[in-house]
Amino acid sequence: MTRPSISYPIILGVLLALSGTAWSAAPEPAPPATPPAQKAGLPPIPLSLDEVLAWVDRTHPLLQGAGTDKVVARGRLLKALGAFEPSLVNDMEIERFISSTNPAKGTQSVGFNDTFLDMRSPTGIRGMAGVRESIGAAKIPDLSFSNQNRQVLLGAFIPLLRGLMVNPENAELQRSGLADPRADIQIAKTRQDLFLGGATQYWDWVAAWKQADIHKRALKVAEDRLKQIEQRAKAGAVAPLDAVEANQEVQRRKEGLAAAMRMVEQEQYKLSMYLWDRNAPASPGGERVPEFPKQISLPSPESVRADKLNARTARPEVREVDIEAKLNNIDLELAKNNLLPSLDLEAAPARSPEKFVLGLGYRFGAELRVPFLQRRSTGEVLEAQGKADRFVLIQRFREQQVIVDVDNALSAIERAKERIAASHQSFQLAKTLEEGERFRFSLGATSVLFVNLRERNSVDSEGQWIRALADYQKALALYQWATGAWAKTPSTAIPVSYRPLDKP
Repeated sequence: MTRPSISYPIILGVLLALSGTAWSAAPEPAPPATPPAQKAGLPPIPLSLDEVLAWVDRTHPLLQGAGTDKVVARGRLLKALGAFEPSLVNDMEIERFISSTNPAKGTQSVGFNDTFLDMRSPTGIRGMAGVRESIGAAKIPDLSFSNQNRQVLLGAFIPLLRGLMVNPENAELQRSGLADPRADIQIAKTRQDLFLGGATQYWDWVAAWKQADIHKRALKVAEDRLKQIEQRAKAGAVAPLDAVEANQEVQRRKEGLAAAMRMVEQEQYKLSMYLWDRNAPASPGGERVPEFPKQISLPSPESVRADKLNARTARPEVREVDIEAKLNNIDLELAKNNLLPSLDLEAAPARSPEKFVLGLGYRFGAELRVPFLQRRSTGEVLEAQGKADRFVLIQRFREQQVIVDVDNALSAIERAKERIAASHQSFQLAKTLEEGERFRFSLGATSVLFVNLRERNSVDSEGQWIRALADYQKALALYQWATGAWAKTPSTAIPVSYRPLDKP
């Protein structure tokens, strides 16, 4: 019996298949051994989103600057209260005259020295209380004591219509009382925007590092293939043009890696503007890049309805309109009060020149003033009423905008989950095609060009998957922002005390 002869091409094909399979399935090279000095250091701690938000809460300059609004609000309140501060007054007056009723007395010098507290109430009522001491032979007919040389000073000014309870000073006091809640709203609005921007930038940073890692792995595969093809080309097993093709692919992937690293640096610079340390932006290292967390289930319809109701009261945009409407109502009440006639009652110690002749007594008066045209006050009322109507419409718009923002965030979450499922399936199929094309190339049934195309498709598919994962996490952050979760509750995350590893 004769043994069948085995042709050389078949043997060469089997050897290439074994070598190609071994090359494609070979594990990545093990990392170098950790130096003894590095073993003693802390391992890299992944940078979590909670830590980023806590960092923003603790050190971001815009939040610290927003906190100064509280100081401004307190200052405005004190300024408004200053209009109602009591004043201690000492007033001395002396006059020389000749009495027309008794010229024989000649020239007389009489007067008084008043010491009293001048007080003003937000209701518009003004009052005074103190003691008057006469100088010379002045007469004191009312509330005298100490041998009619001293007098009890009591006085009041009461606006009965215009200015009672509603007056410019009291209106400013009410406005200043709203300055503190207004500052809280501005802080909440700044915090919401910073948290959303920080969360979005954080996931862009994570995705950029993941994309760069994809390009690094693709470049390593292309460089290993180039070495093998060059060796085979020297041995005459493949055409020299295959080596040129492989070298071109290496350069193409180097360019892709450079672009990916530029994106990493750009996203890292942007992220550093949310992470401040010692009054300067801080950049986390690539060793702190975390893995994407697992997907969570969508909130139930009952939870969504509850979140929408809470968002209508928690979102700072809605609360801001409410504060502005209250401020406008104060102006409206003041304008309406200015339409009333002025009726003022006054009782105070006499201070006219004849008091020295007739006696240091009291005077009483009532003044009624009725304006006719009232064009200024009518214009103020129309202006404030127009603003009030506009605030009603703005409030309605803001509340609907909140509901749309929540629905938009839910839509983004749902579509991102669909993209994740589809892109992951596409990535798995692309990897299968890539491995199959490599096997065909090892058998000589295809060219290096088709292998490169399959690998590029695999890189693109994995990149789409990474972007879908990042967009899903950004959609979750958008939902937190839309429901006002970051405006009504402080961050509960505990910042991680991190020390980078000592480099050998």
